[in-house]
Amino acid sequence: MRLRLLAAVQALLADESLVGLKDAPRLAAVVLYAKSRAPKGEDDDLQTSTWGAELGRWMGMKESTVHHKVLPVLRGSNAVHTQVVRDGKGHPTGLDCLVMPLWRAHHGGGAGHPLALTKAELATLLRLCEALFGHGWTPKDKEPTPPGLLAGREGKGAATDRLGLLLMVLNTRASGWLQLCGGSVKRREGRGAATLSRLLGCSPSGARKVLARLTKAGVVARQRKAMSTRMNGRARVMLLPVARAYGRTLAPVEVFSQRPDGAFGDHAPAGTGGALGTTGIGGAEGHGDAANQERPDGAELHADHAQVVTPVVPLQLDCGFSGEGRGAEGRRPERVCAGEDQAVDSQTCIAGSGSPVAEDGPLRGETPKESTVDERVGQGAAGAGAGGQPKAAGWAKAQQQKKRVALPADLRLRVALGPVAWLWERLSGWQQDQVEATAKGELAQLAGLGVAPEGAPQLLADRLTDRLEETGGEALVTGPFGWFIRRGLVQRPSCTDRRCDDGIRLDTGTGCENCANVVHIRRARRARIGADIDRELPGLGDCDRRRVLEERLREQTVIEAEDFVWRREQASAEKVRREAARAAAQVRAEAERATEAAADGVRQTLPCEDCGLERSAGLCEACDYRRRTEALTVEAGLVAATWSVDLENATAVTAVASAVRTVIERRIIAAWDEFLQITGPATLEETSAEAARAAAAYNAFLTAQSATAEYRRCALKMLGHSDHAEAEAQKAYATELGKPWHQAIPNGDAALNAASGAAERARTRTGEHLMAMRLEQFRDRSRPKPVPNAPWSQRLFELAARPLHGESSEAAV
Repeated sequence: MRLRLLAAVQALLADESLVGLKDAPRLAAVVLYAKSRAPKGEDDDLQTSTWGAELGRWMGMKESTVHHKVLPVLRGSNAVHTQVVRDGKGHPTGLDCLVMPLWRAHHGGGAGHPLALTKAELATLLRLCEALFGHGWTPKDKEPTPPGLLAGREGKGAATDRLGLLLMVLNTRASGWLQLCGGSVKRREGRGAATLSRLLGCSPSGARKVLARLTKAGVVARQRKAMSTRMNGRARVMLLPVARAYGRTLAPVEVFSQRPDGAFGDHAPAGTGGALGTTGIGGAEGHGDAANQERPDGAELHADHAQVVTPVVPLQLDCGFSGEGRGAEGRRPERVCAGEDQAVDSQTCIAGSGSPVAEDGPLRGETPKESTVDERVGQGAAGAGAGGQPKAAGWAKAQQQKKRVALPADLRLRVALGPVAWLWERLSGWQQDQVEATAKGELAQLAGLGVAPEGAPQLLADRLTDRLEETGGEALVTGPFGWFIRRGLVQRPSCTDRRCDDGIRLDTGTGCENCANVVHIRRARRARIGADIDRELPGLGDCDRRRVLEERLREQTVIEAEDFVWRREQASAEKVRREAARAAAQVRAEAERATEAAADGVRQTLPCEDCGLERSAGLCEACDYRRRTEALTVEAGLVAATWSVDLENATAVTAVASAVRTVIERRIIAAWDEFLQITGPATLEETSAEAARAAAAYNAFLTAQSATAEYRRCALKMLGHSDHAEAEAQKAYATELGKPWHQAIPNGDAALNAASGAAERARTRTGEHLMAMRLEQFRDRSRPKPVPNAPWSQRLFELAARPLHGESSEAAV
């Protein structure tokens, strides 16, 4: 039966419509093939009825994945034809599937085709799939079908694991050991992974991962054959479901012994105990027992080991064999060498043997019963070198792993990594350096988000604690380094706010308002769409209403996704436009700076406009100070005239300006004489003529500047006591006294001081205003008035009187 089913499954997977497909469509084809009807005649139906959710449970994936990634692929490769079954109202109730390789086998291959199984054979294959990875169900008025061994394996890689387990079971004999492939294989993957890779058609590295997952699930055990030289023997893979079905078990003890002369065969009659040196399959069955069902009758068996032997190597209390001293309890020690210093007797050293009667199980075609044998078997311990000492393989890596075992010396990191200290000790030295650098980066990022530096370590410690609780505890973390880098330390914002971490604000520790706003918007949208459905489709049932609501929500989600893509494209285009504009502006700025530099270079070569000094940039220093001194002198004369004379009297204004000029010139001469007395004529003669002229011009400028400031202060003081200024001061004084807060004590010192200050400020402002207004009047009078254009009537006579070019003085007759 096993060989018949193996040939059928291999023929199905080798069909041209399934070659090259992924494992999920291939497993779906196997399941549909096992559920197909066996025809009684040529016109009988080969279809099977199912639905997407039920097929997804068979493969350990969601219904949407089946409809999007499994059935379309099978239909596209012409491996499966499907037809939706609908009820009288047009609602879909199921899916009829026809496996095309099976149809071609019955219509073109004949009865001898490997896929042309009988009804009993298809039922056995379906029962085998149920026992291995069926999801289990409880039908009405029938016995319940328990879940299979891999029923809980779901998600990524579930289909590969289930298909691999089925192929390995079909390639396993009654002994429980998988038939391994021959030839040379890669040492890293091993012969078991190479065999599974050939069965699945994948790479050896991928098959090694599948084999590791199946071992972790407890359906596969890997072991090396024991040798008397204590070296690693040939690797073997046991399918524990098959071994349990035939009453076999994996011996947990490995004791090496010599074989005495006259030993009997290892398949002793029922009732005799297992051999002491037996490794691998234990059990005492006769020639007709279940263990020998695939061995021809009368085959000669090799000699058995004696039950009482002398060990070749003395027992070592710390040799690393984790099976010593455990007996038949099947438990795992707390650590290597734990409890291994106990005395070894005949009860604890005998290899565990199975029952002489094969247990009932789904692989035997019988009702499954609960097994009483604990089949948890781990990998063998590391071998020892000469003298019983452990091998020194990977010594440098071991030293690197032992380099750091405690938390970092930095107090901030010790606080942050304190909740996961046990995981930290499981890291190697290089991994600890990487985690430490990542933790420092997260602390710096928290400080940049507005978190107080002294509170950042505790915040990171709380994050690690929460992530560890999500995982289920430290014991469930199989890869500490990956957990630290990709899950424990990283920030997981639930919205667009950079301060959000799993819906919590990092700076305040409260709930994220943006996340709450997003949830509120989504709930409001759902309520609005629900209200629209109730208004448009009244009387709709709950199931139909939910279906319509989900469809509209999906449509809204698609619209939002498209809008998001559009906005992102617009933002990208705007970013490109801004970058182009910025580059163009930079180019223009560079060109303007180059033009200005060239113009400045040309301007520096120009002579002075006043004195003609070469390379003076159009105006030398001495002439510049002279111009500024002249402007200050004119301004000082006008400032003095603002309060001393009548504004309409131009003669008086000119006289005042002349008097101010004379005073400023005298002060300039006096200041220069004082400068000469201080510096000395000899020092001045030693300098150049240009420097002496510049010094004299600068001295005149400073003197004119000081005199102008004096005249301005005097003018402001005199204008501040004018009639206009006094009137404004009185108004400000009265206004300040009339304010509400001075009504209680109007004649108090505070009120009088405030009123006097307001009056003085009003007087100053009025004086400044009068000065600015009068200076503007003076400047307007000094500006030349534009000559108005003559009317055209006058201009035409003037133009007519002018002789034309080339006109003769004599008039033509």
